[in-house]
Amino acid sequence: MAEAAPARLADPDVEARLARLDEVLDGLGPVPGPATEAVRLLTEVYGEALARVLDHADAPLAARLADDELVGHLLVLHDIHPEPAEQRAARAVERLRPAVRERGGDVEWAGLDGQVARVRLTTGSGCGSGCGGGAAEVTDAVREAVLAAAPELTAVEPLTETPPAFVPLTTLTHRGAR
Repeated sequence: MAEAAPARLADPDVEARLARLDEVLDGLGPVPGPATEAVRLLTEVYGEALARVLDHADAPLAARLADDELVGHLLVLHDIHPEPAEQRAARAVERLRPAVRERGGDVEWAGLDGQVARVRLTTGSGCGSGCGGGAAEVTDAVREAVLAAAPELTAVEPLTETPPAFVPLTTLTHRGAR
């Protein structure tokens, strides 16, 4: 009789453990000691193991691993992600695009300038009173998503675009009284 596979952690459980890990690591403080060294060594060994998994993975499997949110973050942490930072950041922007459009705006990848990501951000007011904080909230969400996908980037610079104001044709053709 075959044994059942061990249960996997649900995403909320992973997030809870990561939050607790942050608390524990903060408690270790900046003072080097055996616990800090143990965490560093364990991280290096696990990073090497993950790199070896990628070495044995074919292209489709490597892409699936990189696309998994948790595994993707680990690949970035160990500097072994198969995709360049620009590609990961551009994908993060594309994933946010539908939500930004629902708010009456748009977001588009504009490229890298050194280690600074640039996004074209058009804000709108087309969603009514239930939308929340507006342009600043959208800008923060874009910044957070891009830096989570590509933490080696140093900043995200929004190139904001405001829709042109309506100018009635009569004001352009009417020259006023002389």
